[in-house]
Amino acid sequence: MYREKLDYYNYENNNYNQPMFSKDENEKTLYDPYNGFIRGNMFESLYNEYKIRPLNLEASNDKEMLLLYVDMFCFAAHDINLYLDVYPNDKDMIELYNEYRVQSNNLLEEYQNRFGPVFVNSDATKEIPWSWDNEPWPWEN
Repeated sequence: MYREKLDYYNYENNNYNQPMFSKDENEKTLYDPYNGFIRGNMFESLYNEYKIRPLNLEASNDKEMLLLYVDMFCFAAHDINLYLDVYPNDKDMIELYNEYRVQSNNLLEEYQNRFGPVFVNSDATKEIPWSWDNEPWPWEN
């Protein structure tokens, strides 16, 4: 009896890693940056829900909204960059990558101008005195 349960659980736990697409599907059907971000995958044909249902992300103020947009477009550009590592001659995907890259850079610059640096190595940390830690940390709010 225990052996049967163990076999069942092992099957269930190992089954999540199986891609849920077929060769007939259009593998370049993409989610928009928000849906790709909450699913962790820009490619619809490669998305495997497994046991996790994506949550809707809601920002409670302008700072959170802008950071969400930065995260979305950075993720979209990075995921498409991974695709381009395998298919470097895909002109449409290169154009989309560049569009998302430019958008993420613009949003990151806007965020840093309004709310301070996101990364310790950003240009916004050149200020004297050191500005990296001027904002309260999340646990200080």
